[in-house]
Amino acid sequence: MSEQTTTTPTARSPFLPILLLALTLLALLVFQTVQLQRERNALVELSASQEKPLEESKRMRNQLGGIARDTANLAEQGNANAAKVIEELKKRGITINPNAAGETTGPIE
Repeated sequence: MSEQTTTTPTARSPFLPILLLALTLLALLVFQTVQLQRERNALVELSASQEKPLEESKRMRNQLGGIARDTANLAEQGNANAAKVIEELKKRGITINPNAAGETTGPIE
């Protein structure tokens, strides 16, 4: 007759699977942290590189507002050409307040 060997299942320790899971989770967290830090640094650099153009655009907008106010003042004094310019700006939705300090409202085309 054939001999049957019965083996009893041995109890395995959960230490190794839990350790592997913990190490994987730790590696994932470290990777995500490094990636987020790199993205943050890139955004900070991008923001810093936009400071100078932003300041230049503010300066240009103030100059344009000054020219627009001067043109509006000329139109109020009766200059026909300035009145035509102001009328065209109004048609395009740009309003000029001659008393404001460098601000125009509406779309700039």
